[in-house]
Amino acid sequence: MSTSMMLAKRCPQAKGLESVAPLVNSVEEIPDPIPTTIKGTVPTWINGSFLRNGPGKFEFGQDRYTHWFDGMAMMHRFHISEGNVTYSSRFLRSDSYTRNSEMNRIVVSEFGTLAMPDPCKNIFARFFSRFQIPKATDNANVHFVKYKGDYFVSTETNYMRRIDPQTLETKEKVDWSQYVAINAATAHPHYDRQGATYNMGNSYGKGGFFYNIIRVPPPEETGVSEDCADLYGAKVLCSIRASEPRKPSYYHSFVMSENYIVFVEQPIKLDLLKFMLYRIQGKSFHKVMSWEPRYDTIFHLVDRHTGKESEVKYRAAAMFTLHQINAFEDNGLLVMDMCCGDDGEVIGDFTLENLRRGPGEEMDKFYNSLCRNLPRRYVLPLHVDKSTPLDQNLVTSQNYKATAKMTKPGEVYLTHEELHDDELLKYGGLEFPQINYERCNGRPYRYFYSCGFGHVFSDSLLKMDVHTKELKVWRYPGLFPSEPVFVASPEATEEDDGVVLSVIITPREDKSTFLLVLDAKTFNELGRAEVPVNIPYGTHGVFNLMG
Repeated sequence: MSTSMMLAKRCPQAKGLESVAPLVNSVEEIPDPIPTTIKGTVPTWINGSFLRNGPGKFEFGQDRYTHWFDGMAMMHRFHISEGNVTYSSRFLRSDSYTRNSEMNRIVVSEFGTLAMPDPCKNIFARFFSRFQIPKATDNANVHFVKYKGDYFVSTETNYMRRIDPQTLETKEKVDWSQYVAINAATAHPHYDRQGATYNMGNSYGKGGFFYNIIRVPPPEETGVSEDCADLYGAKVLCSIRASEPRKPSYYHSFVMSENYIVFVEQPIKLDLLKFMLYRIQGKSFHKVMSWEPRYDTIFHLVDRHTGKESEVKYRAAAMFTLHQINAFEDNGLLVMDMCCGDDGEVIGDFTLENLRRGPGEEMDKFYNSLCRNLPRRYVLPLHVDKSTPLDQNLVTSQNYKATAKMTKPGEVYLTHEELHDDELLKYGGLEFPQINYERCNGRPYRYFYSCGFGHVFSDSLLKMDVHTKELKVWRYPGLFPSEPVFVASPEATEEDDGVVLSVIITPREDKSTFLLVLDAKTFNELGRAEVPVNIPYGTHGVFNLMG
């Protein structure tokens, strides 16, 4: 029996789920900050803005988007100062948004929606327009990221948009390919303690298909300080050749520790031949991705300082991962924690049609067909050479249950440790993990915060102790929390001294949104800031600390 089938047997099946259709409806923007009503207390030491991103508009005129990822980017700002909170929101004025608005129809293709040829063109022009590869969208609806002190919103194409984090005003469009030879980048960069930013992007040409690790220097290294988007000094640290040149892997994030970067080449494959044909056939982009579990998962180990890729190939059984939790080095081992699933078909399933299913049987059937994502720990031995013994577990530390065995010279096979107890299964597994990043990223840590998925959208907040695998939970029927973001208190001495912020939305009542503030240590509610607006279910967010 496959791992995913065994897991499905252990995971409780949902029954009688409510509809979440109101959480994927278009909303109006609120550019001028409005006050919120505080219940309980918001600690006065919190001083800054909780910024969130996600889809906020799902149609133009008569045209409707197909996939949740296609909705137009909407930015949200909860500004917190002296115990008070205001709320504002703005649509990203991307080229996609502007052109669609002007034409009052969808004219730019997105992940799951193909823009149809202009009905005003004659039949020949319409036919030939199908043979043009559509331009990448700049609808940056996934995350807020930081390069050289500036905020950008990003998605997974080569385009980002610089943003004013105070007003949410859209600034210039930035094309990665103008700075480094890549044609897409992730929305999950990593930051080191010197202020440099690391990311990954694809490139393909005559030489093949490559996954590239990019470093953008801290602001002071390049000396440019005008008010403009600046990726100068960005360079490719390492180019990793795709193991299947015609079927490169999809990836959403990557692993970084103090001295290493690991790229996880997973069996969600992009079919390049289909990619060329899909325009002619009128198929949208998510149709060119396929889950191919006959391929192993390959971990590519790269020295973060020299950019040199290890000659050792680390392999594991087929799995997929979207989000990393943390990674750290421990006596010649690299410990990698990530949220994993055993069925990578899931990405294409988040169509608006599925998310708008009716309550009860219809919704239950969809939810129960989805794979549960769970936290796993892989442990990679760093010092493997000709003298390493075959078929012996190289993870000799008593602290880890994961294994690594050299199966043949230069090849190591990994098995994971489950980073949870069975209690997690009743919350539907977890996703959107966050840590005390500033203090713990790339270092040993004890806690992470995440969303539990007892529904197709997250319906609980979880705090996991990775030493004991104990959970703390915040969960109330009908309330759907966003990705939790940790904010350390100014006098923090321990890893979990601070608060966790999350935006709570509900399909049960109109305009009943609130910002939730939890004590990170106890996971008890400190306060909430209620705001009479609807916010669609979003993706990622950051806390922008004010001086």
